[in-house]
Amino acid sequence: MASALPLTFNQAVRGTAEFIEVAIHTILYVRQVYPAELFVRRRKYDTPVFQSRHPALNEYIAGAVKAISDELALGHVDKVVVVIKSAQEQPLERFIFAVRNTLEIESYNKDTSVEGAISIAAMGQYFRSALVKLNMIEAQLGQMHLDDISFAILLELQDDKAPSASHGKDPPPWIPGASQHTTSAVSETAELHMVRAVDTGIINLALAVQESEHKLNLEKEPQAKGKEKAAG
Repeated sequence: MASALPLTFNQAVRGTAEFIEVAIHTILYVRQVYPAELFVRRRKYDTPVFQSRHPALNEYIAGAVKAISDELALGHVDKVVVVIKSAQEQPLERFIFAVRNTLEIESYNKDTSVEGAISIAAMGQYFRSALVKLNMIEAQLGQMHLDDISFAILLELQDDKAPSASHGKDPPPWIPGASQHTTSAVSETAELHMVRAVDTGIINLALAVQESEHKLNLEKEPQAKGKEKAAG
């Protein structure tokens, strides 16, 4: 069976990009960035997932993931970050997909199975486990109580590279991200929670979520006020 063969480089790229796309939809659902009725229940990797049914939102996510896939194929990606931010553009949570290409493969070999790589079936099982944990992330992060939250997809490349994958005469479809949203702006008091790591033998992927200092301070404010009232 083809699903039992070791992955090819191109299969690893496509599989990783596809997982990131499914995970983005899941993040938007479980963190209530948009109302639940905007999502429809599907199955992927043999587990229930939720997908947006808003055409413009789906187009934005699909376009970003296509561009991420192009950079993955070049081996340039360091991190993909889904940042959830307040109405004041303050980062609240960062869902961080840390990526590392473990092999350099010549273009003529990218559709050849890589010795030592996991199979498509095994990759699907790893991704299933990651989505199950992602669906339960509210138990760790708590509910998002703020109104007017939004999100952005950020691409952080290795060695401060600029995106270079383009089609025809069109430039790469990226604009510089706000510095406060990137992982370089993370403070020492931020809290990091590991979700899942997947080692395909070609591309290693680790998913974690980071609660920003700003969010943690917002959560402390009601507690401090409650203590003041109790003391009074």
